[in-house]
Amino acid sequence: MVKYQKQNLMKQLSIVRKISIGSDYKDSAMHYAVGQKVWGDHNISNIIHNKEDDSYDIFITKNNEVLPWKKFNRNMAISVEYDLNYGE
Repeated sequence: MVKYQKQNLMKQLSIVRKISIGSDYKDSAMHYAVGQKVWGDHNISNIIHNKEDDSYDIFITKNNEVLPWKKFNRNMAISVEYDLNYGE
């Protein structure tokens, strides 16, 4: 039962596929997507909406180690793209 709950939680956490930060989406916003290579050959593993403080947290992975990397609060212009493969 615990394994099943953990799998469901991970599915929920990975629904956000891409986040863009900045008011000018096309020209000057910063874009972060799950799977994207970033700092020091890490990969973005999860983008999570933190409902407690209405922020978005970006986690990176390298060598099976998951680390918090960036946090953006709602005071910034944020555009979120959701993963449309919910049922897979």
